Amino acid sequence: MGVQRLIRRRMRGGLTGPRLRGAEVELLRLVEARPGIGISDAAKELYLAGNSVSTLANQLVRDGCLLRETDPADRRAARLRLTEAARDRLSDWQRRRAALVGRHVARLGEADREALRAALPALRKLAVTLHEEAEES
Repeated sequence: MGVQRLIRRRMRGGLTGPRLRGAEVELLRLVEARPGIGISDAAKELYLAGNSVSTLANQLVRDGCLLRETDPADRRAARLRLTEAARDRLSDWQRRRAALVGRHVARLGEADREALRAALPALRKLAVTLHEEAEES
């Protein structure tokens, strides 16, 4: 089983509010990083269809996580912003996730912790090349 899946399962225990699906969390994290992003730009960034992102955004608006505002430059377009509740929820999730991973990394021996540190630059490069390839297709 993948590390990400195990982390997500462990994180579910302290959830407040309805559980968010992976794509919903990805959209919230993107809006957090790029407040005011439009639906089409979010779809490109997440490699999803525009109507899928629009559906996700509508659900997150209903759940009180996103604000969907009309773009003043193009009244047909929407701009997305996090609600304060979503910002607090993401902050809490990031804090809890860092604590969980930190506890388990601390349980590893020094050689394993050093191997993780040494692997980080290569993993970052891998993420960049995967992102670049996805943009080319």
